[in-house]
Amino acid sequence: MPAIFTITLNPCIDVNTSVDMLWPEIKLRCSEPLMQPGGGGINVARAITKLGGHAVAVFPCGGSTGRRLKELLSAEGVAFISTGSGGNTRENVIVNERCTGRQYRLNMPGPELSELVCNGLLAALEEQPSVDYLVVSGSLAPGVGPEIFKKLKAIAIRKGAMLAVDTSGAALKTAVGCGADLVKLSAHELSSLADGGDLMSKVEIEAAARNLSAGGVGAVVVSLGEHGAFWVSGGESGYISAPSVKPVSTVGAGDSMVAGIVLSLSKGCAFSDAVRYGVACGSAATLHPGTSLCKKEEVEDIFRQMNKKTEMHEKDTGHRGRT
Repeated sequence: MPAIFTITLNPCIDVNTSVDMLWPEIKLRCSEPLMQPGGGGINVARAITKLGGHAVAVFPCGGSTGRRLKELLSAEGVAFISTGSGGNTRENVIVNERCTGRQYRLNMPGPELSELVCNGLLAALEEQPSVDYLVVSGSLAPGVGPEIFKKLKAIAIRKGAMLAVDTSGAALKTAVGCGADLVKLSAHELSSLADGGDLMSKVEIEAAARNLSAGGVGAVVVSLGEHGAFWVSGGESGYISAPSVKPVSTVGAGDSMVAGIVLSLSKGCAFSDAVRYGVACGSAATLHPGTSLCKKEEVEDIFRQMNKKTEMHEKDTGHRGRT
């Protein structure tokens, strides 16, 4: 079985709650909070585990919240390697406003990580006898510069691993510059790399994604939210339409998407099929509150529906082409 490791540089506990309406300067009665492990790479490992795969989450943590984070992961059966962070693991607050359906995400900065802590995380990876997929997802912690992606790429090369990245800002630019093997990003993040303003049309998105791939990134997946995803890999490309679902929460949908793609690739699936499965995972994740992520049964059902729709479209298109 291919060895999948995820890196989370700024882990957290997500505290999810809801109120009837947000009002200033009064006490708001919240629903019973739902506490879940959080942080990009941790969520990817959680989703892979939920899908029946195996991944090891690597992250720094500290304090009582750090201990609680490890307890929550153990309860879900997620394998992990943790190192000390030198500070308390952060808690994020996600508030759903019931009257409007709006969601408010309050992200805390997290503790500053020293060079010693970062080196400990990298050493934990170096010590692994086998690393086939290295997934780096989420934001950088205070004190961590984007150059860490150069070190992660070097480890991936030494281990013969695929480096998959889902981040933003300077970290994303550095990951692209050092030749990440797979980059998943939003249309807005793609625009920031293209330096040409917001990309609005599919033609613009396709051109920018192709340029990114041609610039040294092995494969690119552009998440289009409810509209699906566009992908480029090895000179091939395509659009994957997303199924129609009624979302409860979009938190963790992107991480579920990355999990589905990486798990499928680890099983030897074609890239287009891996992205389609990833879109199914992302869609399934929106059906649940908080960062509950995707459920395997729902993913498989959505994936079958997507495949059936694709087959019908291809058959219909082929029929029209012969007339």
